[in-house]
Amino acid sequence: MKFLSQLSIIVFTSFTMSAQIHPAATRLTPEIANKLAELPLKCLDLEFPYKTGIVFTDSSLLTAPKNYHPAFYGCFDWHSSVHGHWMLVRLLKSYPDLAKASTIRSKLAAHLSAENIKIEQQLFSSAENKSFERIYGWSWLLQLQNELLTWNDPLGKEMSQHLQPLATQFSTAYIQFLDKIMYPIRVGEHTNLAFGLCLAWDYAVTAKDAALQKAIHNAAMRFYAADKNAPIAWEPGGYDFLSPSLEEADLMRRVMPEADYRKWIYAFLPGLFENKINILPVAQVKDRTDGKLVHLDGLNLSRTWCLEAIAEHAGKNKAAIQQLAHQHMEAGLQQVFSGNYAGEHWLASFAVYMLTIGKQP
Repeated sequence: MKFLSQLSIIVFTSFTMSAQIHPAATRLTPEIANKLAELPLKCLDLEFPYKTGIVFTDSSLLTAPKNYHPAFYGCFDWHSSVHGHWMLVRLLKSYPDLAKASTIRSKLAAHLSAENIKIEQQLFSSAENKSFERIYGWSWLLQLQNELLTWNDPLGKEMSQHLQPLATQFSTAYIQFLDKIMYPIRVGEHTNLAFGLCLAWDYAVTAKDAALQKAIHNAAMRFYAADKNAPIAWEPGGYDFLSPSLEEADLMRRVMPEADYRKWIYAFLPGLFENKINILPVAQVKDRTDGKLVHLDGLNLSRTWCLEAIAEHAGKNKAAIQQLAHQHMEAGLQQVFSGNYAGEHWLASFAVYMLTIGKQP
């Protein structure tokens, strides 16, 4: 708890508690980056506890997950391991002189080897597991590759070459999936379609993957362009770490022209543009040892980056929306170092995304 107090002082006193500083001004610092990096480093090579979601087609997979997930076996499950790797790359790009930079680089190189990625591909190539980690894990893998492709570093370039075959495999799978899916997936957990498409879109732009970008644009317009009056009063669900309504809004700002987006967002979330915002109270958690209930701490962080983006693009009620984002940010950041593995194995990634990527236009 002593460190949590120090982190709160660093984050909130220095950057957000001042009335003169909007929550959008909150930024990562070397001190915070060093502390956040400790969390994925603690679990990147931790084989157990581990939650798998694969289909066992025969007894050959009745083995330690590390044998069929040699790159992404730590941090409790496949997707958390993936975005733990993403987070460490993001932090190294921001602060190359991190206290444990050499350790981070060594672990990344060992995990993201060409041979390991080839083995990872094998599972996703099987008919029984072609939908494994769809949508969340696929999307974080593309986000990891997006980060590597934009890292001007010899190690980053080498690892991006190793990872590209799996990224290409997921891009193809995404295009095929979006051609078949008939209805959007509006949930607050891993299969939320809009959040996944946000991450996949950003990769497609960086990688100049025109086919994936077109598939995402067409799906987003097909599923969401006519939406109005989102039932945001129904949120959150008890297990949510994503807001179905806000993630949809975060996707549409990417695929729509600014003027069209403003008209759309006013009709989609009219409650954000009233003089006093009476929607989206900060989510509460009673038991942070429960892996499902602690999702709501992540919801406060993901709501933050969505609200900040809306505030920047909507043109109206900016200060009030930013204040709502500020409230969620305060609540979310205070729980990143809760001391419970149920949250600590993944919440730091959400914090880093919120403090960096989520703020970008």
